[in-house]
Amino acid sequence: MIDVPVLIVGGGPVGLTASIYLSLFGIESLTIERHPGTAILPKARAINARTMEMYRQLGMEPEIQSLAMPRRFGGAIIWSETLAGKEIKRLAPGRGTAGNLALSASANCGCSQDIFEPVLRRRAEAAGADRVRFSTELLSLDTSSGEVRATIRGADGREEQVRARYLVAADGAHSKIRNQLDIPRQGQRDVYDSVNIHFRADLTRYVDDRPAALYLIEQPELRGTFLTINGSDRWAFLVTSLSQYGFTAEQFTPAFSTEVIRRAAGVPDLEVQVLGVGDWRASALVAERYRAGPVFLAGDAAHEMPPTGGFGMNTGVQDAQNLAWKLAAVLHGEAGDALLDSYDAERKPVGQAVTQSSLLNALSMGRTERQSEAVLPRKEFLNEIGLVFGAHYRSSAVVDDDSSATAQVQVEQYVPSATPGCRAPHVWLARGEERVSTLDLFGRGFVLLTGPGGAAWREAASRLPSPGIDCPVIGGEALKDLRETGASWQEAYGVDDDGAVLVRPDAHVGWRSRSGAADAQALLRDAVDMILSRAPAGTGSPQ
Repeated sequence: MIDVPVLIVGGGPVGLTASIYLSLFGIESLTIERHPGTAILPKARAINARTMEMYRQLGMEPEIQSLAMPRRFGGAIIWSETLAGKEIKRLAPGRGTAGNLALSASANCGCSQDIFEPVLRRRAEAAGADRVRFSTELLSLDTSSGEVRATIRGADGREEQVRARYLVAADGAHSKIRNQLDIPRQGQRDVYDSVNIHFRADLTRYVDDRPAALYLIEQPELRGTFLTINGSDRWAFLVTSLSQYGFTAEQFTPAFSTEVIRRAAGVPDLEVQVLGVGDWRASALVAERYRAGPVFLAGDAAHEMPPTGGFGMNTGVQDAQNLAWKLAAVLHGEAGDALLDSYDAERKPVGQAVTQSSLLNALSMGRTERQSEAVLPRKEFLNEIGLVFGAHYRSSAVVDDDSSATAQVQVEQYVPSATPGCRAPHVWLARGEERVSTLDLFGRGFVLLTGPGGAAWREAASRLPSPGIDCPVIGGEALKDLRETGASWQEAYGVDDDGAVLVRPDAHVGWRSRSGAADAQALLRDAVDMILSRAPAGTGSPQ
């Protein structure tokens, strides 16, 4: 019998990220993946700025950026008759505007999944190689006792029993765990069908003078997209709406795939090496609930969406971050089990919003019908800055204040706010000669932000038995204190000099007091107890 606090089923980006975060928070886990290794096809490529903030906080941002496609390819989307031929339209994604880039210390990153996953795997295995097992399949699952009992089988055919307190189901859109638990999904199934061809070909001469992340090819008999991997000799080509154009997935042998790529490129003698072909169907489906007793759905198991917008993987790894700190708090005895109910309350609305937006993007581009000419997307496509940064959680793990009811998520607009439940705003600060973002202070535990006038809050935090709360001072006179370098952090966070903001380990604001309080210790204690489900709601009320 293997005893482990958390069993993670699925070794893709979501499962591996969950493993990394649980290790960060001091929780042992076992991750199993039925495939022999990480992804061999590019699959997802877009890592948005909110996700890169997560990996920045984990110290992984430089390595991921070093493997990304050249940044100059991220500034445009191009529609053309062929890759070498007439350009129809180009679009500069709104997410990359100067104003949007100023919202974060991190930037969007184009890094294909087959390159990205090994980075995650190495980090997950750094906590112990035996914590991540590939070629290992879940055979059976029993949660009737309130805990997890599972049978797994490794590459050698040997079966083992696993007992875990909790299970993270990151086993994909066709999740066997979700199906076994009989959790239905709502939405639209099989919106369109596609084939993804991973190949090598030197396309430099056709793209060097017009770099783009996507080259959408529009022909009467073919619709597809060249997906930039490295901007030179490594690419993917996505053939869209197969059945509408008379194709079947079975046709796409290496020889047929080569001819399709040549036709789309407009180069009949192009040398092509097909590396892999994968067929799939796009659906827009969200699970009715993300929790079933000790089991939590994450990633595609919880929300399956079309790739139009690039939200699938990003939403999934953000699920993992949200869930991991809560599991850790419960397993460390710092929180009540009810804290885990906030995972569904917080992440399901996000899953629903991004899935719907991705579907509307796909429909606006005519993915469900044969088209005789280019169909351009709706104006929201790749301008969804509000969906990237604007998640506003409403749950038992957030202590509302007087501004909470006014916070609204907009698809195309995002106004930084420290309203409880929102992502903590980015503000540049300095510590000595080092440039530091407020976001760099978060991601490893609870953080209480205060100014020089917030001594009572810092004293109150030091008296809390658990969890430990980091209390950086912004604007103080000590060498270790942070100082402002431009924008006012108090203005960004909506507090006075003697106010305080409590930021959760997932960098979302859990509680805020705009000013000081007569009994700071009682107020902060009650807020933490409410967030962690340690006391009945209503025992304390923030000012």
